[in-house]
Amino acid sequence: MNSASETGRFVAFGEIMLRLSAPNGELLLQTPRLEVGVAGAEANVGVALAQLGHRVSMVSALPDTAVGDAPLQALRSHGIDCDGILRSPGRMGLYFVETGAGARSTEVIYDRAHSAFVRVPPEKWDWDANLAGAGRLHLSGITPALGERGTQAALRAAEAAGRAGVPVSFDGNYRAKLWESWDSDPRAVLTQLIARADVLFGNHRDIALLLDRPFSGDGAVRRREAAEAAFAAFPNLKLVACTARHVETSDVHRLSARVDRPDGWHETDEIVISGIVDRVGTGDAFAAGILHALACGADDAEVARFGLALARYKHSIHGDQVLIRSRDLAALLEEGKDVRR
Repeated sequence: MNSASETGRFVAFGEIMLRLSAPNGELLLQTPRLEVGVAGAEANVGVALAQLGHRVSMVSALPDTAVGDAPLQALRSHGIDCDGILRSPGRMGLYFVETGAGARSTEVIYDRAHSAFVRVPPEKWDWDANLAGAGRLHLSGITPALGERGTQAALRAAEAAGRAGVPVSFDGNYRAKLWESWDSDPRAVLTQLIARADVLFGNHRDIALLLDRPFSGDGAVRRREAAEAAFAAFPNLKLVACTARHVETSDVHRLSARVDRPDGWHETDEIVISGIVDRVGTGDAFAAGILHALACGADDAEVARFGLALARYKHSIHGDQVLIRSRDLAALLEEGKDVRR
């Protein structure tokens, strides 16, 4: 495969948040302390790609306060170019996590209304500058779900990428509570965005929502039926990637990965993931693994394998982001579990 340094610059656009987590598997505020980390779906993908040696730029907005300084410094520490991050009035978007254990599921509570990101007028982002020299723009369905300004901002970004000839990857990341909080039409908005994408991260449920139709098959048959429907509806799409997850307990899951193209597909064997530390962010890790492998010229079997490897690895790391270097990924793909000396 080609090395990461030979590929074009990734540009990620979306809200950066702070994640406040109960420590050590505790309930929220069971003791009067919370652990703070940087979060946000698009930023998570960007951090993983930067760790793997890619050039990454983040486009977002943060409050011009000490609270806004912290995530900016954190992203820069991972080697991300933050020139596209605006500083503007407003609050920091937050979310709270209570990590599950045993029979108790993980719970997420959002507190992101009226954040600095959602208050920025969509025309404020300079997409000619932000996309100059870019090899790919990465978006997700979370940005348009934040409201009318988020919708217009995401559409402007995708349209600018189209004019500049920059391919777009799109992660559905459907968040029903966000869409339901305003007078929205998620199907119409997401359809416009996915029409401009060549890579879609989404499963048969996401595609059923988009196309307003059920897929009646089972397992691989149903996933292929959904992918074929997506390729027919969105001619610009070249690849659909997804995972299939079966939850046994909060810390034992079974996971497989799949990539579909118009002329074929590849699905990995299912693996068992046990001793889960943190499930949140595993979808972003999967997306980063897929984009990394595609950028490095991998075949479809390798692409699916890389996506699954990063998703698997993220389950072992506390926080939103998967922190893994190329050398660690190579060792992970060899599936060695002994001490590395």
